[in-house]
Amino acid sequence: MAIEKINSLNVMLLDEIGPRLGSEQDALDVIGATYGLDVDAVAIPVSRFAPDFFVLGNKQAGHFIQKLQNYSLRLIILGDLTEAMANSKALTDFVGETNRIGHHFFAGDRAAMEAGFGRTR
Repeated sequence: MAIEKINSLNVMLLDEIGPRLGSEQDALDVIGATYGLDVDAVAIPVSRFAPDFFVLGNKQAGHFIQKLQNYSLRLIILGDLTEAMANSKALTDFVGETNRIGHHFFAGDRAAMEAGFGRTR
């Protein structure tokens, strides 16, 4: 885990390897890891999420993201979701709307994250 400045925001980058995340308790654990640090956002690789995290009907993603939002922490989901989005119009719409609003962000790779997240419009 490292903290880097990306577009004037301090972003904690979680490692590719680690426990799977998905529950509200997992979100609280991520939030807890930021305490005492000057962190604006957390970037979590797609591979770290539980297998059903991106099935929006089970509400895992919504509860996880809402928990971070409640603690004023922004989330970047970093990695390729092409296959999951091809199988879910709801997920495709959710990713598009989330990125349009810009508070949280889905980025296919590091370059997309740096190009899009935290930029002023």
